[in-house]
Amino acid sequence: MPPQCTHPFAEAPLQPEQFTAVMAHLGPWLPDRPDLSPVGIAVSGGGDSLCLAWLATHWRKNLLAFVVDHGLRENSAAEARLTLERLAAIGVPARLLTLTNLRKGTGMAERARHARYTILAQACHDAGCIDLLLGHQADDQAETVAMRQRAGSGPDGLAGMAWVTALPTMRLVRPLLGFSRIALRNTLQAQGLAWVDDPSNEDRKAERVRVRQYFAQDPAARLACWQEAARQGQGRMRRQHILAAAQVYAGALLPLGWACLGTTLPESAVLASFVRTVGGLVYPPAHTAVAGLYQHSNGGTVCGVQLVKHQSQWFLVRERAALQAPVPLQANQMWDQRFLVSQISGSVPQGAYIGAAGLGIPRAARMGWPAQFCATLPAIWVQGQRVAIPHLGVWQDTALQGLEIVFQPPTPLCPGSFYGAEV
Repeated sequence: MPPQCTHPFAEAPLQPEQFTAVMAHLGPWLPDRPDLSPVGIAVSGGGDSLCLAWLATHWRKNLLAFVVDHGLRENSAAEARLTLERLAAIGVPARLLTLTNLRKGTGMAERARHARYTILAQACHDAGCIDLLLGHQADDQAETVAMRQRAGSGPDGLAGMAWVTALPTMRLVRPLLGFSRIALRNTLQAQGLAWVDDPSNEDRKAERVRVRQYFAQDPAARLACWQEAARQGQGRMRRQHILAAAQVYAGALLPLGWACLGTTLPESAVLASFVRTVGGLVYPPAHTAVAGLYQHSNGGTVCGVQLVKHQSQWFLVRERAALQAPVPLQANQMWDQRFLVSQISGSVPQGAYIGAAGLGIPRAARMGWPAQFCATLPAIWVQGQRVAIPHLGVWQDTALQGLEIVFQPPTPLCPGSFYGAEV
């Protein structure tokens, strides 16, 4: 657990040992050896992430920075190249990641964020990184909580950003949540290091900018929001532990993409967590939405997930109408936000795509499962013909038998997030 951050908005330049002390509590980490995977760092070129990279060089040697060029500003490519040069100057190897399909317009910030994390996740996969350091700091945390308070968020939302977020294939680690924005910039200035300033950080059309400017006039409110995140984070972790224990007794999540809940439905929070995972959702549905599932003896539907009774047992299975349309078959392709093409060996037939298996699967091939369950499984199709259903061991085209598709929803059944020490 990170040391208690009693002065998150101190302004003095940071010392490397302060950072190293925090990192010691956010592991485990792979040994710092060149023959093992590096720790990744997301670096925008701004003061926060560049300071993170500099601090990290005093913590370990085996690092790899990822610089994302969103292509949204005229000089973004030049800024990205400049950031690569600055990283090289402090001894951090880096890779440039370029986004080419972003367009300005409605929801641009959220679309850019999603695209950024998608390309970062793929880059980490390619480099073998299982940890990615992010530059969010104490001011970001306070601003996040303030915005969520205004939006009426509940206790989980008011916990703000986690110090560690466990994803299916990697961890997102935010070691700077206990340090202020100005302390990070003062650190860079003390080292004679320059950074890139994003003009959008001064655009008052953004709510975060307005909150930031309000905090500049009321530092006590900023500290109160940061402390609220710490308190609510402790509560969220306690609830996670209780939820995990309840899930063990509530049912089982199957690699086929559905869940068995036994003869009795669990309480609402547990049921919502299973719905989230089976549905490939990032967040669980609202309890009011889940409540409807208890009102019908034959089950119901919520967020693209069906509650179905089969042989006296309750199951959660994906709703067929909500399944994603077919997509081309290729390595690392995600289908329906739940199934990942993790391996392709051998040749792929021209025009092959991955989509729902659909009905018409012979009874003998269904391994005792109902047709409506098996219809939601991923299958390989070529020229309108179903040639493989890997989860059922159906291979009409034997050349595809080296194909592996794994159930990998975006959020684990019980997320292993860490929200830091009590204050």
